[in-house]
Amino acid sequence: MRSLMYRRGRWALALGCAAIALSATAPAGATALFGGSAPSTAHASDVHPGGAVRITEAQVRKEVRPAEAKTLGRAAAERLARDRIGLRALDSDYPQTTRTLRFNKLTESQRTHNAKFDPAQFGKFTDYFSSPDFGDHVALLPTGKILLFSFESIEENPTKEPAPTQIIGKENAGRAYVWDPARGQGSDAFRAVPPPVVNMPDGKDEPRPAPVFCAGHAYLPNGMVAVFGGNLGGNGGTGAKLALVFDPWTETWHEQQDMAVGRWYPSVVTGADGRQFITSGQSEIGWGDLSMEIERFPAKGTPVSYNRADAPQGQALDQWKTDAPYMMDYPHLFSLKDGLIYGFGRNFDEQFVFDPQTETRRKLPDRPDGGMRNYGSAVALPNGSSGPDSVLILGGNRNDPNTYKFSGGRWTKDTPRAFGRTQDDTLILPDGKLFTVNGAYDIRDYGNGPYNPNADLKYRQTEQRDDKGAWRLGPVQRLPRGYHSNAVLMPDGRIMLTGDELQQIANNPDIKSGMNGTIEIYEPSYLHQGPRPQLSRIPRAPRGYASTFQVTTNTPDRVSKAVLVAPITSTHSVDTSQRRLELPIASRDGNHLVLRTPQSAKDAPPGFYMVFLLDDKGVPSTAQWVQLRPGA
Repeated sequence: MRSLMYRRGRWALALGCAAIALSATAPAGATALFGGSAPSTAHASDVHPGGAVRITEAQVRKEVRPAEAKTLGRAAAERLARDRIGLRALDSDYPQTTRTLRFNKLTESQRTHNAKFDPAQFGKFTDYFSSPDFGDHVALLPTGKILLFSFESIEENPTKEPAPTQIIGKENAGRAYVWDPARGQGSDAFRAVPPPVVNMPDGKDEPRPAPVFCAGHAYLPNGMVAVFGGNLGGNGGTGAKLALVFDPWTETWHEQQDMAVGRWYPSVVTGADGRQFITSGQSEIGWGDLSMEIERFPAKGTPVSYNRADAPQGQALDQWKTDAPYMMDYPHLFSLKDGLIYGFGRNFDEQFVFDPQTETRRKLPDRPDGGMRNYGSAVALPNGSSGPDSVLILGGNRNDPNTYKFSGGRWTKDTPRAFGRTQDDTLILPDGKLFTVNGAYDIRDYGNGPYNPNADLKYRQTEQRDDKGAWRLGPVQRLPRGYHSNAVLMPDGRIMLTGDELQQIANNPDIKSGMNGTIEIYEPSYLHQGPRPQLSRIPRAPRGYASTFQVTTNTPDRVSKAVLVAPITSTHSVDTSQRRLELPIASRDGNHLVLRTPQSAKDAPPGFYMVFLLDDKGVPSTAQWVQLRPGA
């Protein structure tokens, strides 16, 4: 309250007299001007040197509240409207010069720091370009394109919260784009695919694109992306009951029946049965009330769709007989090779395993670190040609560089990274190595306090884990990316980085461009180790389990291994789909290789996967897609 009174005082001293003069003298339709010449166009309030703000009559008309006009009279209501506009303008100011200087400094420091790293050993950062979306949520689509979705920002000042988490009404809106890497880096490479317009149950009766940010997501067996939950608005994080499916083949959204409970920051995983297991997230009454119900999509009586032409529409969910008693949101969920769902909570004592057949749960041993981990990465470790049976918990604690492995029903402390970090993303590469990128000190904190975009630059450093489990630091990324950061392994073997809207708007050389997100590309070391094997042909029809399929390569003598890699859909350092399996080479005949598929859906849940061919150094081909489908 004291801060608000102080800002009101500043506003009144600077603009109060001029506002009164405007009320008395400005003709209808005229532009109000404080401290400068009349603007040529009517747009949002602009802050000018010396604290002067220009306000248009159109802005005032839009800002006037009918209840105030009725109670206080039109003139008083207009003065209050001008006060609100002016306060927002003063509170929203952030110098473009600062953005540009910081971006230039980061660019130069990246260039000088990375000059000492040999790309053949450490990889290399290459492209950096603008995006129309922040990329807080991402999904690699089986078309090779990437779905990005987030929110319509309410703030361009990176020292303030840009997300409409606390907003009730039409400003609490989602947005989404598809990026086609084949089209390059310009605006033409992005296609807007806004979420469906919905009328949220917030009492405002203001339809808007569905606020799907803060949701959880996973892949359907037909390659579509299922998105559950979102931001209802207010009370520190209030869950929406939204259930949507994005069709990558037509690039359209499809609404399903609402969930039974609201979910803000839920987790979702696809099981061996092809159905989505959905749990956690703050409920529809807001922060502190966790939704412990387990929901399933589609409902048990509804067939699972494996057909890419069959987009679900209006399908129902149902609930398990048991619940998931997490007290913190976004637990890490994994479907492991025994067919069970393992849920690793952020609190050390919230570790559970769930049985989809009996709809029961049992407690797992407590994680040995004995505390709470913030948003940090976890991966299901590769296990040869079998599905994963172990999970590695990595980030989430800035004070703990250790990693923790769960395998065989028990925990062990694994090899540490160079330092602790939260908000990190760890990927499984085609060669089986792990790669960590992104990270921060805490939520919206890069080492210098909340909402200060000046970052401790150590969090820009990448780390890679070798075949023996040892970690080593590598080159630095352009921007520090923490909260809402993401990383995606693409079919060509490169890695796309995006996310963290605070850093993106803090380092945008042209904040008025409308392209206020960014994407950076990293090329792993295997792309700098000589010619790549080639995968020239793969069957388009779905493949069954415990079967074989033939692929064609123009470089058969250089192929030593074939691997299956799941695509990534992630947010808040949580990715439940990521996995890598080796595909045994059953036979060779000239340019033809016969590969064996996984033994069952427990090893690799049904859906679309990338197939890479590797040489004896681990250099991968460009991937092609195959669908695993029971009975195919």
